[in-house]
Amino acid sequence: MSLAESPVHSSSSDDFTGFLERALGSGSSHSSPDEEADYESDDGSERSTKRRKVENLGSIDETQGSTSQIFVEENSEASPKKDICTHPGSVKDLCIVCGQRVDEKSGVPLGYIHKDFWLNNDEIDRVRSTDIKKSLHLKKLYLVLDLDHTLLNSTHLNHMTAEEEYLHSQTDSLQDVSDGSLFRVDVMHMMTKLRPFVRKFLKEASEMFEMYIYTMGERAYALEMAKLLDPRKEYFGDRVISRDDGTQKHQKGLDVVLGHESAALILDDTENAWTKHKDNLILMERYHFFRSSCHQFGFHCKSLSELKSDESEPEGALATVLEVLKRIHNMFFYESKDNLIDRDVRQVLKTLRKEILKGCKIVFSRVFPSKFQAENHQLWKMAEQLGATCSTELDLSVTHVVSTDAGTEKSRWAVKEKKFLVHPQWIEASNYMWLKQAEDKFPVNQTKT
Repeated sequence: MSLAESPVHSSSSDDFTGFLERALGSGSSHSSPDEEADYESDDGSERSTKRRKVENLGSIDETQGSTSQIFVEENSEASPKKDICTHPGSVKDLCIVCGQRVDEKSGVPLGYIHKDFWLNNDEIDRVRSTDIKKSLHLKKLYLVLDLDHTLLNSTHLNHMTAEEEYLHSQTDSLQDVSDGSLFRVDVMHMMTKLRPFVRKFLKEASEMFEMYIYTMGERAYALEMAKLLDPRKEYFGDRVISRDDGTQKHQKGLDVVLGHESAALILDDTENAWTKHKDNLILMERYHFFRSSCHQFGFHCKSLSELKSDESEPEGALATVLEVLKRIHNMFFYESKDNLIDRDVRQVLKTLRKEILKGCKIVFSRVFPSKFQAENHQLWKMAEQLGATCSTELDLSVTHVVSTDAGTEKSRWAVKEKKFLVHPQWIEASNYMWLKQAEDKFPVNQTKT
C-alpha cells in the first residue's frame, strides 16, 4: 500500500479503519458492500461502507522523497483540527493521521502492513473491537497459519541428496502455480514442496476464517511462499507476517494480528513458538518431505522424497485438521448459547479436545526420566488436555498403561488384567488426528537386556 492511500487528511476513526482494511484487504474479503452496512459500529450507529475518497498522490518511492515530506506537505493543506490528534498510528515516527512527529512511540509494530508502521495500543483495541463485530456478523473467525512443516516443506538446493536429484525434472512452472505442488524457487536457492491437500484446505478454510501467514522465516522467503500458496492474493492479501515483524525474538504472538484473541486459532508444528497463546494453538504433525528436514529434527531415515512417496491427501494432516476447524466453527456459531460477542473459541477448542480420550485412565511406565515430576511431563499434560485422567497408581479403574517396555511390572499387570498396553505414540497420534487411535496399532515391545 502506498502512503498516499493513508488517511492523512482526517483524524476520523472511520478513515483510519478504512486505511487498515484497504491495507489488509484481499479477494477473500468479508462480504459485499450491502452486507457490511448491516452490522453495528462501536457507537451503535450503522456503519457506512462509503468512505470519503482520499486524494490519490500515486505510489511513493522512498528513493524519490522522504516520508516526512509527504506527511508535512499533505498536512499543511488540511484544515485546522478542532481536536488534539491522539496519534493512533505512525510511519517513520510521523503520525499517519495528522503528520506530526511522534517522539514517544508506543504500541505494536505492524511492518507487514507498511514499512515502519506502528499502531498504538488504544487504537489496536479499537480496531479489533470493530473488526470482531464485523467478523462475527459474517460468521468468520481468524486463522493464523505457519508455513514450514505445516503448509509446505522447503530445502536449500545444495542440501538435496543424490536420491532427490530426480525432483529437478519434476518441478512445476512458476508461471502458473495454481495447480502445481513442487517448485524450484531460484531467487531463494530453494526447492519447495506444498503439502498435499493444501489448496483445497485454503479454499475451504477461507470461507470460515480471515487468514494470516505467520512464519519464523525471513520476510523475503515468506512473500515467495505466499505467492506459491496464494498467487491471486485471494486468501491472505497482505496478511503475511515474518520473524522481522514479531515483537519478541524466537517467539510468535497474536499482538501483531489485527484479530481478537478470543476468535483466533493457530495452526503450527512448534508449540514452543506460542508460549503466550497455547490455548489458541492446534499443534500440527510436521511435514517432512525433504531429507534435510528429517535430518534437522533428528530423524535418521529416508524422507518421503527419497522414498518417492508423499502424505495422503484424503487422510493427511491438512484434511484432518480441516474437519476439526469445521467442527469448531460450527460449535462456536451454532451450538453455543452465550451471546455471540461473549463467546471464546479457546473454550470451544478445549471442549472439543477433551472429548478425544474421555473415559480413559492412564498410568505411565518407563516413559519419564527417573525422579521426574510426572505431572509436569509433556505427555501427561497432553493426555489430560485430551480428556484422559492420569495416575501414578494401578487399580482396576485404569484403562491404559502407556509404556516403552513390555517387560516392566506395570506393563505385565496390564496384560494380566486385560488392560490396554500402548506405546506413548498412541497419545501423540490421537492428539494429531483428533481421534482416539486404535490401540492395537501402537504395540509395546519388550526391551532387550
